[in-house]
Amino acid sequence: MIVKSVAMQAYQNALKAHQGMQGSSAATTQKSTGSANGGFMEAMKGSLEKVNDMQQEKTALVESFAAGKDHNVHELMISLQKAGLAMSMTSAVRNKILASYQELTKMQF
Repeated sequence: MIVKSVAMQAYQNALKAHQGMQGSSAATTQKSTGSANGGFMEAMKGSLEKVNDMQQEKTALVESFAAGKDHNVHELMISLQKAGLAMSMTSAVRNKILASYQELTKMQF
């Protein structure tokens, strides 16, 4: 199933990133906050670009099918499901980030 392979690939990428971080020296853990924020921002930006690419692919396939150029219904439905799932996951991540931010703003220092 496509979702399982995507999930497995994401898990393997996260595992490789985690192992790479463990292998680094203690000196690299004392980086400035700017580089730490850049890593998170780059990851979010990359994820959003992938979701946008899926949405554009979905739109192109729908237009192609509606114009009668492509008759592959299976590919169209898979693309629709992938784009929908990616958008749902993006919304869930956004909601979690907003909830975290709201919790941080409630903290008293």
